Amino acid sequence: MMKKMSISTSKTSLVLFLCQIISALDVPLDLSQPPTITQQSPKDYIVDPRENIVIQCEAKGKPPPSFSWTRNGTHFDIDKDAQVTMKPNSGTLVINIMNGGKAEAYEGVYQCTARNERGAAISNNIVIRPSRSPLWTKEKLEPNHVREGDSLVLHCRPPVGLPPPIIFWMDNAFQRLPQSERVSQGLNGDLYFSNVQPEDTREDYICYARFNHTQTIQQKQPISVKVFSTKPVTERQPVLLTPTGSTSTKVELRGNVLLLECIAAGLPTPVIRWIKEGGELPANRTFFENFKKTLKIIDVSEADSGNYKCIARNALGSVHHVISVTVKAAPYWITAPRNLVLSPGEDGTLICRANGNPKPSISWLANGVPIAIAPEDPSRKVDGDTIIFSHVQERSSAVYQCNASNEYGYLLANAFVNVLAEPPRILTPANKLYQVIADSPALLDCAYFGSPKPEIEWFKGVKGSILRGNEYVFHDNGTLEIPVAQKNNAGTYTCVARNELGKIQNEVQLEIKDPTMIIKQPEYKVIQRYGQVSFECIIKHDSTLLPTVTWLKDNDELPDDERFLVGKDNLTIMNVTDKDDGTYTCIVNTTLDSVSASAVLTVVAAPPTPAIIYARPNPPFDLELTGQLERSIDLSWIPGDENNSPITSFVIEFEDALHEPGVWRYQTEVPGSQTTAQLKLSPYVNYSFRVIAVNRIGRSQPSEPSEQYLTKSASPDENPANVQGIGSEPDNLVITWEPLKGFQSNGPGLQYKVSWRQKDVDDEWTSVIVANVSKYIVSGTPTFVPYEVKVQALNDLGYAPEPSEVIGHSGEDLPMVAPGNVQVHVINSTLAKVHWDPVPLKSVRGHLQGYKIYYWKVQSLSRRSRRHIEKKILTFRGNKTFGMLPGLEPYSSYKLNVRVVNGKGEGPASPDKVFKTPEGVPSSPSFLKITNPTLDSLTLEWGSPTHPNGVLTSYTLKFQPINNTHELGPLVEIRIPANESSLILKNLNYSTRYKFYFNAQTSVGSGSQITEEAVTIMDEAGILRPAVGAGKGYSEILFATSPVMHTVRPTFYKVQPLYPRIRNVTTAAAETYANISWEYEGPDHANFYVEYGVAGSKEDWKKEIVNGSRSFFVLKGLTPGTAYKVRVGAEGLSGFRSSEDVFETGPAMASRQVDIATQGWFIGLMCAVALLILILLIVCFIRRNKGGKYPVKEKEDAHADPEIQPMKEDDGTFGEYSDAEDHKPLKKGSRTPSDRTVKKEDSDDSLVDYGEGVNGQFNEDGSFIGQYSGKKEKEPAEGNESSEAPSPVNAMNSFV
Repeated sequence: MMKKMSISTSKTSLVLFLCQIISALDVPLDLSQPPTITQQSPKDYIVDPRENIVIQCEAKGKPPPSFSWTRNGTHFDIDKDAQVTMKPNSGTLVINIMNGGKAEAYEGVYQCTARNERGAAISNNIVIRPSRSPLWTKEKLEPNHVREGDSLVLHCRPPVGLPPPIIFWMDNAFQRLPQSERVSQGLNGDLYFSNVQPEDTREDYICYARFNHTQTIQQKQPISVKVFSTKPVTERQPVLLTPTGSTSTKVELRGNVLLLECIAAGLPTPVIRWIKEGGELPANRTFFENFKKTLKIIDVSEADSGNYKCIARNALGSVHHVISVTVKAAPYWITAPRNLVLSPGEDGTLICRANGNPKPSISWLANGVPIAIAPEDPSRKVDGDTIIFSHVQERSSAVYQCNASNEYGYLLANAFVNVLAEPPRILTPANKLYQVIADSPALLDCAYFGSPKPEIEWFKGVKGSILRGNEYVFHDNGTLEIPVAQKNNAGTYTCVARNELGKIQNEVQLEIKDPTMIIKQPEYKVIQRYGQVSFECIIKHDSTLLPTVTWLKDNDELPDDERFLVGKDNLTIMNVTDKDDGTYTCIVNTTLDSVSASAVLTVVAAPPTPAIIYARPNPPFDLELTGQLERSIDLSWIPGDENNSPITSFVIEFEDALHEPGVWRYQTEVPGSQTTAQLKLSPYVNYSFRVIAVNRIGRSQPSEPSEQYLTKSASPDENPANVQGIGSEPDNLVITWEPLKGFQSNGPGLQYKVSWRQKDVDDEWTSVIVANVSKYIVSGTPTFVPYEVKVQALNDLGYAPEPSEVIGHSGEDLPMVAPGNVQVHVINSTLAKVHWDPVPLKSVRGHLQGYKIYYWKVQSLSRRSRRHIEKKILTFRGNKTFGMLPGLEPYSSYKLNVRVVNGKGEGPASPDKVFKTPEGVPSSPSFLKITNPTLDSLTLEWGSPTHPNGVLTSYTLKFQPINNTHELGPLVEIRIPANESSLILKNLNYSTRYKFYFNAQTSVGSGSQITEEAVTIMDEAGILRPAVGAGKGYSEILFATSPVMHTVRPTFYKVQPLYPRIRNVTTAAAETYANISWEYEGPDHANFYVEYGVAGSKEDWKKEIVNGSRSFFVLKGLTPGTAYKVRVGAEGLSGFRSSEDVFETGPAMASRQVDIATQGWFIGLMCAVALLILILLIVCFIRRNKGGKYPVKEKEDAHADPEIQPMKEDDGTFGEYSDAEDHKPLKKGSRTPSDRTVKKEDSDDSLVDYGEGVNGQFNEDGSFIGQYSGKKEKEPAEGNESSEAPSPVNAMNSFV
């Protein structure tokens, strides 16, 4: 069946197009290619000395590459060091530090080499250094005696660590020392006082150094400061504390953050201002920190070089300092070398261009060896930053490294030259169907590969000319783009890829659909209470698209009320009430587009007289503020005209001109009889108010704003909400929160105190104060351990109340252990059960999400031919130890492995397990042709089944004559050897129609049959007899007939005439329904019916009658994610029906489950049911005492056998497998619908019985949720299924 693909928007097309460009650059995995480094550790790798060192090196290639390492420039023999191991099928090194190794012993420069027969790729130089957190040197600190108004610098001088520590100042109570324009911390960690005040006297100025990598904090001895007063205090003009002098220089690297600092002493406290001489500070990249004492420019470039001047000024004068900034640059790519695929004899170039300051030098290596000493290649010529290849041969394949370096760093890039001779391949599936809406762009794929690079041409139609012109856009990856697709662009497009080794072509189909339009939209309605209103929504759409119309009220579902009647093209509301007031939206969706239209419904009271006009009220006026307090104020107003509809309420809104000027927010709402209100206020907000009147018709225009009122500042009243601690990496904890709004800050200088400590460990809280942000990252944490986290707000006036604590976890890492003891139990030809041992929870290193089974078909045992391996994945949630593999192909060899999954990803795979499926019944023969009719013979030719599903043992041919009244004659059966492909039937009746039935057999049984009809000729006039030997290669079957065979009529049965036929049955499937359409040729006034069933099932067909003589029908109530078979027939003509078609419904959307046991309506319903049951028990007791009797048949029907097998939800048939290992047969007496059959040997299992979504999963009981189709729960049913809702008694039983 043709694969369908829909393109709904140009955005979707663009994403698809970009994905194709990426994939087109890769060499197909089945072709030889040199190694490519895919993953490696960072160049400067600082490790935790307490944990194992993992140095990553992953590569791909064919053949798979081998790996080796160098350390400090010499070969690193890992076999001689018991502490060092290399991961299987990988180059990643694991150095065991936790079992006695010393991290310092493994410091050095490491480099990985990945090598195969086509070349060698190398990693960057990876410098391994363990982090260090040395102790503070002990020193005797003298008290600082300072005169009031003088400047002061408290030196921190932290120990030198790796990486450098983070510095902050706190007191003995572990409270952050408040900082301001007068007192602040410098970039070097020192604490600067522009001028000291008496309140600065204290003995606990403590400098702390936090080493994040080892999660340790060191503290300096407390420093004492005593301020003595002298009257009067002398004011002083500014003097720079740092930097000293009038000029200084600063060198920064391109792309880094430039930090310039100026801290000045003086009284009054100086104010700092920054300028750039001869230019402007870069917009959008310039920030001021530390009360404007620090200038921060992010992502600097050479253009940011220049002189930056800081000016410190107070009332007595000013001082300035000029910092000359020079921006240097480590090497960065202009053109990095890219992989090169050439065919023998072709030319090509590798280009490596980099820039930097100073300009970097370029050097080349071949397979990791300097190119000057590498083996010579006559096809290669090095010209500076370019390597030129001429007339390459297969031995020219290699990996080249380009190294660009200067004094500030280096860049290393691998690029291979792969010499291949490959004819063109087209990777896009054949006959792919694209559907687009008219006037939208269409992108037709032609993903290709070949060497030499193929040329791509597009044609329209089977024999059309090559496409050219501005109407089309031809992309380098082979994609044909039609920017504005029109109806005349529909049709078949052929993509041809050719090079000197061959040519290949592929056809795709393009369908252009008419856009969906709402030709009559719903209109604004004003309706009186208790009246009736109707909204129209008449649509026009493409005839091949199935639209769905949905109505919404205020962007939500319509109320569950029988007053709302949804028609084909309208919505009618009966007995309108005030609650029906709102906006009604009609949404029309198809598989390709969506349109909507809305209208407002206003409900009003019935007018007392026809002359009264109802309208929205006029706005209030004359707003006045009185009773101003810090946290409240009184607002009064005069209402406007209510316009014949009483004012029901007043809405009061406020504007905060300080934080959100121009934004009006809801304050409160008061009844319509009230014209004053006392309003609660927040600190540090510049309020103004306005009032809106509301009546039944609607809302008035807002009043004019009141005068402004600025409230005083205060410490915050609340802390941030939604505090979470979730690690993003194995060694960190990301603490996030919702920042306070501007008016919640209660004052200037809003900051947050972030605190954390490891749970269940006797640790002190670690705290840090951050700016008004929403995230803080704690580095160097152990992997996946619980933490207690809290975030407290503070501003310049103090702290918010103590916050509550939340529990978070540091980051997850990939699981370390693969599941063991993997066992496979083959249940039948299409189903297997997999068992495994769970991995230890400690090795999961994260939240256990479940297990994944990777499985793939290796080969078919009947054909012994391998194919492209397509791996399938099933996911089983939770700590499962088994899972089912459905949808397997009979008589095939499979492999599988199992992996554990956490939030970070998948762990290592278990060893591959091989298993085989037994034989099954074959599919129908691929074709049956009847040729060469003569007076008494017919020639039959057939094709073997597409899916033999085992070893074919024979074919069975059945045939019978059909007379002119459409009656069937005697049935003849012939068994034919499996190695035959044709047959000649002789001694048939002349001028007679025969009907043939043909199928194939394996040792398991017979497959589906194919039917055909043919007629022997009237006479042989003009018919050429075949020459002698013309029948060679055919089997001949002779039937001896008596002379009366042509005159004596055998017993016949009535059959349909041949000339009517139904063809071109097509389906368009959604989640729970499908649209079936067909074409009919034959007598008029035929009454059609549609038969359908689950594909692959042996159950009887379900039948639906089509009203009238329509050529389409909608099947409803289908199961999501299920494959169905369908055919169409005509009533009154026995056996006259179309061929079978197969379609699959869409996957089920995950529904949000609600615990109904906690719902009020459910509790009330259960109480009513309990009361009803009590009444029934009393009645039964009274009847029993009166001698009442109950039929035995009713008791048997009321109590189903407890071991009855579960029934499928979609069609009521019994499933073949229970959840347990053993499969119990249906007990005698269990009830089965009369139109269903149950066969133990039938295999009805398929992916549709288990799957959901892309990654299949299992429920907690081990039942499959699925990978390929919608969720389908299996529940036991008693007796025949009913379409009615379950009774409350059954609902109660489900909770017991």
